[in-house]
Amino acid sequence: MKIKVVIHEAEEGGFWAEAPSIPGCATHGETFEELLKNIYEAVEGCLSV
Repeated sequence: MKIKVVIHEAEEGGFWAEAPSIPGCATHGETFEELLKNIYEAVEGCLSV
């Protein structure tokens, strides 16, 4: 399954991301690598509900 994820740079530093096709599915990370880990977990969590 492919899900579009939009990644943004946070004003206070770091990054945040959202999955527009899944309402409320968003996360953040201090580094890009941390963000990727977090968005995989967030999408998985949102889809399991």
